[in-house]
Amino acid sequence: MVLQNFGQMLYTSVEEQQIENYRKMFLAMGKDIRVILIKLADRLHNMRTLKFLSRERQIANAKETMDLYAPLANRLGIYSLKWELEDLAFKYLYPEEYHEIVKGLDQKREERLTFIENVMDEIRVELKKAKIDAEVTGRAKHLYSIYRKMKRDNKTLDEIYDLFALRILVHSVRDCYAVLGIVHDKYNPMPGRFKDYIAMPKKNMYQSIHTTLIGHKTTPFEVQIRTYDMHKIAEYGIAAHWAYKEASYKGTKKAVVVEEDKLSWLRETLEWQKDTESPSEFIDNLKKELFEDEVYVFTPKGDIKVLPRGSTGIDMAYAIHEEVGNRMVGVKINTRMVPIVTRLRNGDIVEIITSDTSNGPSRDWLKFVKSSVARNRIQKWFKKAEREENIEKGKDAVEREIKKIGMKHSDLFKQEWVNSALERYKYNSLDDMYSSVGFGAISPSKIVARLLEEYRKEHNEEDIDAKIQELAKKKVHHKPSQNGVVVEGIDNCLVKLSKCCNPLPGDNIIGYITKGRGVSVHRADCVNVKDLLTEESRMIDVHWENAINTNFGVGIQVYANDRTGLLADIIKEITGAKYNILGFNTKTTKERIAIVDVNIELVNLDDLNKVMNMLRRVPSVYEVKRKR
Repeated sequence: MVLQNFGQMLYTSVEEQQIENYRKMFLAMGKDIRVILIKLADRLHNMRTLKFLSRERQIANAKETMDLYAPLANRLGIYSLKWELEDLAFKYLYPEEYHEIVKGLDQKREERLTFIENVMDEIRVELKKAKIDAEVTGRAKHLYSIYRKMKRDNKTLDEIYDLFALRILVHSVRDCYAVLGIVHDKYNPMPGRFKDYIAMPKKNMYQSIHTTLIGHKTTPFEVQIRTYDMHKIAEYGIAAHWAYKEASYKGTKKAVVVEEDKLSWLRETLEWQKDTESPSEFIDNLKKELFEDEVYVFTPKGDIKVLPRGSTGIDMAYAIHEEVGNRMVGVKINTRMVPIVTRLRNGDIVEIITSDTSNGPSRDWLKFVKSSVARNRIQKWFKKAEREENIEKGKDAVEREIKKIGMKHSDLFKQEWVNSALERYKYNSLDDMYSSVGFGAISPSKIVARLLEEYRKEHNEEDIDAKIQELAKKKVHHKPSQNGVVVEGIDNCLVKLSKCCNPLPGDNIIGYITKGRGVSVHRADCVNVKDLLTEESRMIDVHWENAINTNFGVGIQVYANDRTGLLADIIKEITGAKYNILGFNTKTTKERIAIVDVNIELVNLDDLNKVMNMLRRVPSVYEVKRKR
């Protein structure tokens, strides 16, 4: 058991190093934008040559590209890169769907090209009559955007008509709106499909007018209207706005810096990361920032604030200033007092009410905020306000983690090793590190993993293995309960696996001493753990016995596009692998999305991952997840 935990902690540390590399890369782009441009170009080259790698590496690289690099290119407004990265990743992640779309487009290519050419000719005639100098071009929509639309609307390729888009480039903003009037007069616009990004640009500086029109035979098509300058930004994004401000100074050159007014959003996005101590939290938050849809709201003075969709008055307050959020006591939306957790909508005028007598933010606010800026600043307030308490909690948590692997505080806490851990996680002092652990910003296992790395450097493999073996022999082994859980320091204890999260052998687990019902065991990522941690004195260390021959009931949720035989195929996959189904429930939404809840008997976490991977291969299934 000691040896197993030791290995897991070292693995966590290695994984952490990779995330730390991402963190450094993204923070560096705020200082010199060439860092991320070179990285994106390098990733594009890697994706173009992906065919030479193994299938496993292809999937890993394509998933990373889809999750991180394509959204980043989108956020920076480099759409020419974003589209190619998405299409290349799509090709390797979903090869069958990719080739199906390519084949389908080729079959009716001539018909669609004829339609779009006729529309372009008609628009050119109308623009010439209005004496507007414009360039009209047509392009096919990108493959991944077509795939997303098919999944979203549950349609086949034959049912998607607006596969081509027209782009009209003019010389002035006035001409943009004149062209809009002309095309709306010529064709009927589709309700709800109009967006004016010229009046309200995106954070990445993108500006254009988008409208969907109904053409001949009721065929819809999209038109994008923008100036030539806007088109340059749309293609190259942030790269179109960097400034070469190099000056020789004692034989050195200053880094390329970005124009302040054009890229203020980039500084705002990275500013809140200064206080994010956990690299993994940094990446999680960054992904949320990259994927978030936006809502545009106004201050009473008419200033525009761009927030993630679903944001509340709390997000607005912290977007204005940290102190405004900390002293917030109320909010007015469109001159009406409303609850501070009311969701904001496009065009709302939001006024924040503050008070000097405010006691600061509430922890409950973290349940409602959507922006990473607001979340980080609320957490920062609590870290400062509860520092002493968090230091004590952190010390206890680290001590428990050391005991789990059968070692002592004095074995690991040499000053030079502690300094190494402080440097790795960017802490100024040991109290800062303990406070961060107590607050929950970083797990104690990561701290101990770093100390173990230093320990290992001073002891060769034979020495450390011998020490661990020796410690393992001295350690008292307690009898496991009937469900395979060992409670540290207690034998013959009533142990119940919590129904809210259904832990499996292999899951990280924690124990909670209930009143009269023994120890309740939860997964460490259970949604109820935060509430339990408020009574820390009732928490107790638990772990799985090495050899468990018990079956456990686990819930799995499957999302798929509804079709005939779907349920039969899902059941066939499970029973074919010799797993017992305890029960299932199905429902289909009005969008024809099938949601299948399956309860299965499994032995451990490896079994669960195996079953989930099997179900992901069932045709029409697009998501499989474990029920919480």
